[in-house]
Amino acid sequence: MNIKNKDLNLLLLFKVLYEELNVSSAANRLNLSQPALSHKLNKLRHEFADPLFVRAARGLTPTPKAINISAEILQLVSSLEGFYQHQNGTDFLTQADRLVIYSTDYIESVLLPDLLALLAEQAPQVQLVMRHTQGTLPKQQLERGDCDLAIAGFYRDLPESFYQQKLQTEDFVVLMRSQHPFAKQQLDLDSYCQARHLVTTLTGDLDGLVDQELAKSGLARQVCAGLSGFLSPAHIVAKNDVLLTCLGSVAEIAQQANPELLIRACPVPLPQVQISQVWHSRTQDDPLRRWLRQQIHQLLVHGPQQITN
Repeated sequence: MNIKNKDLNLLLLFKVLYEELNVSSAANRLNLSQPALSHKLNKLRHEFADPLFVRAARGLTPTPKAINISAEILQLVSSLEGFYQHQNGTDFLTQADRLVIYSTDYIESVLLPDLLALLAEQAPQVQLVMRHTQGTLPKQQLERGDCDLAIAGFYRDLPESFYQQKLQTEDFVVLMRSQHPFAKQQLDLDSYCQARHLVTTLTGDLDGLVDQELAKSGLARQVCAGLSGFLSPAHIVAKNDVLLTCLGSVAEIAQQANPELLIRACPVPLPQVQISQVWHSRTQDDPLRRWLRQQIHQLLVHGPQQITN
């Protein structure tokens, strides 16, 4: 089909409506009056022979056809925007925008101090929003455009329309306080199983990777509490005779804050954890989001001293 009779601006209208699901907000983003937007929306509906967006209790809701074609349209518009912005060099860094990252409190503590400083220096009009990933890949949010990037160490079996990049590989260690009864002896497997443990549980399940590995040998540990974050357990370890099995960098952050904490090798053979950033194909060619991924990769792999424009 020849596209010479097609109004490609209608695809941009679709993208904005799909992201905002609100006529007033979409009109403001497009710098249109509401009557003008309604006129374009009628043309869009005629183009696709479907209402696409219908009124709901709050704003608009997409029809099944709108949902079905959304990923492809969002990717097309993103590619076109990326093409034109690329012609202007780094002008995209001066534009106002909002970047949404789904991650964990641990990644926030490692990444944000340097990333926020970088944004303030190179992209001062960009607003960063961090949201908790809740133990699973935010697939729908990435597809809808509600999430630009997801960073964690537990994403598996990604759909074909998703990209990922490895950032760090981490080993598990054991964190304890210096007054713990096992602090002055080697932490072997028997002692480990006898001790009381804290676990980080993003999904509410206390039977984690460590417990699954112990069960293979007919062993179990004593889990006394499960917490929803990676950083808060270290404060509890400092005042209680409990062990925390965590990533090495989490233990190092805790020890920097409290030198009385001790780091020991984990006696349970556990696989390494690969921290990765994941994004949807719709943002693959967007220059700002591509730049963001590059900076995050540099920060987490090489550190802030290696950052280049």
